[in-house]
Amino acid sequence: MFCVRTQQHSTICQTMKNFTKKMLQNIRFCDILSGIGQRVRFGSPVVGLDAAAGGNLEEKEMTAPQTYAEWSALLERFQRREKDEETLDAMRRGTVAWQSGVAERFSKKLIDAVNARMNAASDRFQRDLSHARGSDGEVVRALLALRREMSFLYSAVSLPTLPERERTQYAALVREQADNMQKSLEDSARTDRSGKMASLVRNNKVNAF
Repeated sequence: MFCVRTQQHSTICQTMKNFTKKMLQNIRFCDILSGIGQRVRFGSPVVGLDAAAGGNLEEKEMTAPQTYAEWSALLERFQRREKDEETLDAMRRGTVAWQSGVAERFSKKLIDAVNARMNAASDRFQRDLSHARGSDGEVVRALLALRREMSFLYSAVSLPTLPERERTQYAALVREQADNMQKSLEDSARTDRSGKMASLVRNNKVNAF
């Protein structure tokens, strides 16, 4: 048991609850997006830009997206965390025409959804810790839940349909966020002289995926 018996432990818990506000900065893709237009294929027909904004994904339940409208609807579902595994499966089976106009809009939609989920993960992590009430098990569950979310987001930006350069770049940025989270947690845990917090953080790494 910890985080409830001493002022020092209380401070450690508060530090852990606040770390994501410092570390979970939105991924900045402005430079990446500005360079996409220089690498995509020009002259091909633009796929899906004239389709209805919401697409007909609801009627086609988890159909692999092909048009921008279908991707837009699916990524909104992804952002809302609806049927995560089925949604990710559809995303991995989907295709996108990586061309001027579509590439920038698709990337922004995906990145915005990932950032929204990271912010939500930060809120959940803080809420879970506030409910831990000194329980080692609850703290571990909070850490593992954060790790599962970061692992899921890593998979979500590693889509086969993305060009290799973008896929590698996006995945590296999510990985970097997870590494920063782990480092921040370990730095905070060092103030616990008992070593209990450091052990929990070290044995349940949020970047172990």
